Amino acid sequence: MSNRPAGCYLLISLHGLLGLGAVIGGGALTLNPSGGWLGMSEDVMKIELFPDYRIPGIILLAVLGIAPLILVDALLRKWNWKWGERLNAIKSMHWSWTFSLYIAFALLIWISVQIYIIGGSSVVHLLYTGLGLAIQIVSLLPSVWRFYEAAK
Repeated sequence: MSNRPAGCYLLISLHGLLGLGAVIGGGALTLNPSGGWLGMSEDVMKIELFPDYRIPGIILLAVLGIAPLILVDALLRKWNWKWGERLNAIKSMHWSWTFSLYIAFALLIWISVQIYIIGGSSVVHLLYTGLGLAIQIVSLLPSVWRFYEAAK
């Protein structure tokens, strides 16, 4: 697809960056639920829902790691997926475009919950908030919007 706008490549790159970071972070938390590999203290986990970082690590790995990496391929090839179309809230758009927004919202919610649980924020939170907003903004660029319209 030689007529792919530059914004599409930027969107794909942003999802790739998110996916790689979350696979590394989520994988580290899943394999070492103490958080030690990432320099995180166990006492930061201030909610009793999770005794350690394993479950948050699995969620991070799956939702913000593996899903964006799969989405990279879907955004590149615009392949059909029945479940993707069923979960697509904006039927005039290809499901991968809509899922781009879903993942951006998931990232912003993830960071917000993290800041709430920790009781503060860091530069990493600011960077990932910026990444989530960048994914939303780039997804909504007119050239990107037109490229992922369902009829194309």
